[in-house]
Amino acid sequence: MDYRRLGRTDIKVSSLCLGTMTYGEQNTEAEGHAQMDLAFDRGVNFFDAAELYPIPPSKETQGRTERIIGTWFKERGNRDKIIMATKVIGRSDMDWFRKDGSTGKLTRSQIEEAVNQSLKNLQTDYIDLYQIHWPDRNVPGFGANPTRWSDPKPAEDENSINSTLEVMADLVKAGKIRHLGLSNESAWGTMTYVKEAEMHSLPRVVSIQNAYSLVNRTFETGLAEVALREGVGLLAYSALAQGYLTGKYRDGASPAGSRKVLYNRLQRYERAGAEETINEYVDLAGDNGLDPAQMAIAFAHSRSFMTSVILGATKMEQLENDLAAADLQLSDDVLAKIDDIHQRRGNPCP
Repeated sequence: MDYRRLGRTDIKVSSLCLGTMTYGEQNTEAEGHAQMDLAFDRGVNFFDAAELYPIPPSKETQGRTERIIGTWFKERGNRDKIIMATKVIGRSDMDWFRKDGSTGKLTRSQIEEAVNQSLKNLQTDYIDLYQIHWPDRNVPGFGANPTRWSDPKPAEDENSINSTLEVMADLVKAGKIRHLGLSNESAWGTMTYVKEAEMHSLPRVVSIQNAYSLVNRTFETGLAEVALREGVGLLAYSALAQGYLTGKYRDGASPAGSRKVLYNRLQRYERAGAEETINEYVDLAGDNGLDPAQMAIAFAHSRSFMTSVILGATKMEQLENDLAAADLQLSDDVLAKIDDIHQRRGNPCP
């Protein structure tokens, strides 16, 4: 396992991170504990969660993921061995996160309530990386890196980035969080966080968690240079395109127990041109004797702007297979063929 610097901090995180969004929905507490044991044994010291999880979000399940991680910490007694990341929701119509029934906004009171609840759920005194799950401002689409621009209507009560940083500064001083990260953020948003922090001596963001995969390389367009020059490395989610890049949904297949069958929430990976592009990558892996999931993860893992690739699995054999990608180095020929497909197909799943 490779270990990489988290932003400009002195923290080293494993280059593969354990994603936990299935704990409490698709995975039981026992299964979540088993996954954390396996990942930890394989050298993973970096776990990612969110107050929102598990997915799909609901009032009945919200917070279960963090609570399952919390019982694992308590039973294993190894909190100090893990770099724990979690998230606060951004602007949202969901009204079950706050005790007073407020819809989501990045106000001081909501952020403070969220972090205190996450600390309780995780059974810890501190969070290593506290991430803003998505912006408070309205953006063209979730993920903030569209291939086509549309004009979002600004929220009348938009909370400024500076005001968010001021809250985070107080949480750092209180010892509740160590560092701040972003998620589903744009180049403008990331640079504004960096600029405001430098101008006003506020906490500097150390990472950005965005979607990144063979079928969505939009991060490279504006954010890759920001990540490298500003020390705001990528934590990539959906490197397997919600499972599509494994080939398991090929030719209309619907495996029992899969997210597509259970929740039908994968439209991001079913857009025009997606199927043909995904098939090309899966075929490329097969033609070169590679497991398609491992090839997709290894590609993301190899990027210069990558801090850690987040792995999400529901079955132990899936996690075992994905973790093995840490040792896979793709040949120059395979990398060139990946770029050739991208040149022709672009980003069908932004």
